[in-house]
Amino acid sequence: MEFIVEKIGMSRTIDVPSVPVTLLKVVDAKVCEVREDGKALVAYNSAKKINKAIEGQQNKFGISKEFNKFMTIEVAEGTEAGDLNPAPLAEAAVVKTSLNTKGRGFQGGMKRHGFGGGPGSHGHRFGRRIGSIGNAEWPGRVQKGKKMPGQYGNTKVTVKNEVISFDAENGILVLKGSIPGHNGARGLVRIVK
Repeated sequence: MEFIVEKIGMSRTIDVPSVPVTLLKVVDAKVCEVREDGKALVAYNSAKKINKAIEGQQNKFGISKEFNKFMTIEVAEGTEAGDLNPAPLAEAAVVKTSLNTKGRGFQGGMKRHGFGGGPGSHGHRFGRRIGSIGNAEWPGRVQKGKKMPGQYGNTKVTVKNEVISFDAENGILVLKGSIPGHNGARGLVRIVK
């Protein structure tokens, strides 16, 4: 079973020794329709601009204007159209969280892959470049998968965390350890056990 969450940020417990935790807010969502494969189309609130296609979906499923974003997620058996109930998170012990990592744009090989670079003194001209990228006459091309400068970050990452607590009244899920993504990032939480 999956839920849409928004990352609030990190904190720590007041135990001795203290444990670093990540706070996630469970986003209010409405189940629009349940499909036969166990997945459901859900609508939730997002700050994106409303367009005609979204307005048509809102009229089709009878939901208010604030629910202006749609996503397909896994739901438990017996789920019907209406509000998505986050109560199962109270009994969860371990969850998998999927969010996008922080996007860092176009980066060089040293930052993106941890290359060592050249010497830092005595008039060298190597700098922070990646060095040789190919072979000689054979194969006469750059091999596939060569680590080079390029887009770094903004990729979906899934991590497994223990559940410390769940505040059902405020919809705050507290997980042990860190979660990828910036504060305010949205993603999915799946109950493992």
